[in-house]
Amino acid sequence: MAPTPEVPPELAGPRVLLTPVRPEHRDRLREIHRQPEVCRWWQVPDDDWPEAEEQDTVKYTVMEGDQIVGFAQWYQEPDPDYRHAGLDLFLSSETQGRGLGTEVVRVLCAHLIDDHRFHRLVIDPKLANTPAIACYRKVGFKDVGVMREYEMNKDGAWDDGLLMDLLAREFVR
Repeated sequence: MAPTPEVPPELAGPRVLLTPVRPEHRDRLREIHRQPEVCRWWQVPDDDWPEAEEQDTVKYTVMEGDQIVGFAQWYQEPDPDYRHAGLDLFLSSETQGRGLGTEVVRVLCAHLIDDHRFHRLVIDPKLANTPAIACYRKVGFKDVGVMREYEMNKDGAWDDGLLMDLLAREFVR
């Protein structure tokens, strides 16, 4: 099992670069996080986000050229009997719908499968987030099942989530 690196490598796709989150990214990432098209799917960030240390979590700033356009992260379940990785991402409202999300997911999945040898990846979007679900399906993620009343939203109501997974052999490059 490859350990979570101290300084994660940069990951490049044709149009995007995933670079480790740095302090100078904070303001723009928080600005993107507060956009209505983003914050409806993500919890309100803590005051120390995205710098807060989270064990077994690797955080990336998504760049398109010299512009910060989003955030991606992955985490791992290290228990050898259940070993897998999970991922999350968001993109700025002005870049959504251009295929960048699919590219980010492919770049991250390739890294997790090829470099870390994960055989299974998971993601858990809200069930109503149909654009994200379509993106993940393009890369090969399959629906596992609906997680009822999975996450409390900002209004205090419970939202359903969709557990999706991707086996390395099913990855669409």
